Amino acid sequence: MQTDVLVIGGGPAGLAAAIAARSKGFDVTVVDAARPPIDKACGEGVLPAGVEVLRRLGVRLSDDDAIPFRGIRFLDAGTCVEARFRFGPGLALRRTRLHQILAGRASDLGVRLLWDTCVSDASKLPSCRWIVGADGQNSRVRHAAGLDAASRESLRFGFRRHYRVSPWTDFVEVHWGSRCQIYVTPVSQDEIGIAVLSRDSHLRLDSALSEFPELRRRLQGAEPSGAERGAVTVSRRLRRVFRGHTVLVGDASGSVDAITGEGLSLSFHQAVALSEALGSGELASYQAEHSRLTRRPAFVSGMLLSLDRFPWLRRGALRLLALEPPIFAKLLTRYAPEVS
Repeated sequence: MQTDVLVIGGGPAGLAAAIAARSKGFDVTVVDAARPPIDKACGEGVLPAGVEVLRRLGVRLSDDDAIPFRGIRFLDAGTCVEARFRFGPGLALRRTRLHQILAGRASDLGVRLLWDTCVSDASKLPSCRWIVGADGQNSRVRHAAGLDAASRESLRFGFRRHYRVSPWTDFVEVHWGSRCQIYVTPVSQDEIGIAVLSRDSHLRLDSALSEFPELRRRLQGAEPSGAERGAVTVSRRLRRVFRGHTVLVGDASGSVDAITGEGLSLSFHQAVALSEALGSGELASYQAEHSRLTRRPAFVSGMLLSLDRFPWLRRGALRLLALEPPIFAKLLTRYAPEVS
């Protein structure tokens, strides 16, 4: 078997890269050791610019698939600051449903999907012109290509659980506490996702919720609709994202802390940039565009993590923003800009 583009990793980043490359006319094969739908403990929101990129790729999210969220709300010690997105809503949906939709779009375009295929078994892999590593934060493709060198790294820990309860807002809420942040994301008309992010690998949702009595009150009597899942969230900036005919996308290519909510949207932008570079045959152009795409999310990540480290700074900043809502609205426009 031969193919133009071999994508190793069939998560959202890999499938988006496959869809974008196939849309350019390449023969594309995706391999993954798992079988869909593939779940992961992560945020389940796609920012407005990411929604627009999906539309450009022909990925349609219907009202039955996703629920819109209109903005971001920060809450800390009685202070509440919120702002709406300027360029339309983001969309939130279960990770498993997003995976099904992306896999379906890839299949419709003629992408060859090889599930249950272990990457270590080279005899099963087709020969190719390019290898795209989309195999996540602990990427074997990245390691094999000698691309592990990073200019910056830090890690935290996240845990997520879904609850059967009607969303009480069309905002994504970020609740700030002394040890963690808790994210509340509406994922359907009768279900929300609750995620905790912390530097403490032992902190779980039930324990974290004790710091947030108002949120715990809202969840009282709500039935969990799935098991608690955990993952490591890494801030990592790689020095290079390609070598020879191997190139990286998504978390394999570096990542920002999940506190930004940028992971999915960023990977979709990278997928489109990679397809353009493959079309021109110049992977160096992808390196430059990758650096440009990650610059703003990396800045946002650093800023929000500073608020996590210094509670006095966070509380002062949020009180100021509460007094001047237009400032937060302007900041949110930079945080979730219009798609370029």
